[in-house]
Amino acid sequence: MRSMTGYGQKRVAEDGREITIELKSVNHRFLDINPRMPRGMLFLEDSIRKEIAKQLHRGHVDAFVVYRNTTENARAVSVDESLATSYEAALSALAKLPGVRDDRSVSFFASLPNIITITEAEDDLGAVEALTFKALSEALDLLVAMREKEAESMLADLTAHLNALEGIVSGIEARAPLVVAAYQKKLHARVEELLGAPPDPQRLSQEIALFADRAAIDEEIARLKSHMLQFGDCLEKPGSIGRKLDFLAQEMGREVNTIGSKSSDLPIASFVLEAKSELEKLREQVQNVE
Repeated sequence: MRSMTGYGQKRVAEDGREITIELKSVNHRFLDINPRMPRGMLFLEDSIRKEIAKQLHRGHVDAFVVYRNTTENARAVSVDESLATSYEAALSALAKLPGVRDDRSVSFFASLPNIITITEAEDDLGAVEALTFKALSEALDLLVAMREKEAESMLADLTAHLNALEGIVSGIEARAPLVVAAYQKKLHARVEELLGAPPDPQRLSQEIALFADRAAIDEEIARLKSHMLQFGDCLEKPGSIGRKLDFLAQEMGREVNTIGSKSSDLPIASFVLEAKSELEKLREQVQNVE
């Protein structure tokens, strides 16, 4: 099991080229990858997305790519000779004016706008791609390791809530058969109090049967226990299980709500409140699972 929160960073330098890739991931319903890189590396954006998607299945992932090329031919310096000649002609005319001192030098010309231009040389795209994916692979390994590490405490927490819920459901299951008997006794006493005589056994049996049918929660308990069993089994499976866990938690919530609405028994109502509390904690934690 993995968390959706993680971080991984890797810097790789080879042959005068240096790439740093930083990955950050947080919770998200689906897999949302957001690469941020220099314009000159945009040709790798789609490949980077696919590489990340091979290892991650859910979460919002920010991928920051920083690239430096420090090879000897990384930059080229050029001189605009035509523009320099135009500057020289204009300055020569200016130097002829009275009171103007001609102090031109190479450094003076170099400081003039657009005389010297520094341009990025065409890079070896194959070398850039190889270096990028080397850094990306190692950054992904670090990210995944962190997500798996965080999931260890999440697994313990989810298991604890599931065990607590199982205990509550056992309490409801044990109490359920006593509800009808308690209702029968209470109804018998109430009718006898109102009529001043024992109630008609047949009429009482019919009323008890109707109540038992309305208050029956056997099916809900059976489905709830099935969902809990599937939830526990799912926790042991590899891969992306977050959405299935969320679905099962929702289904468990529906069954607990139905049990609460069908039963007017105070002990069961108390169990239902405890179950809802555990389910809320469980669902909050499930939102962090990949």
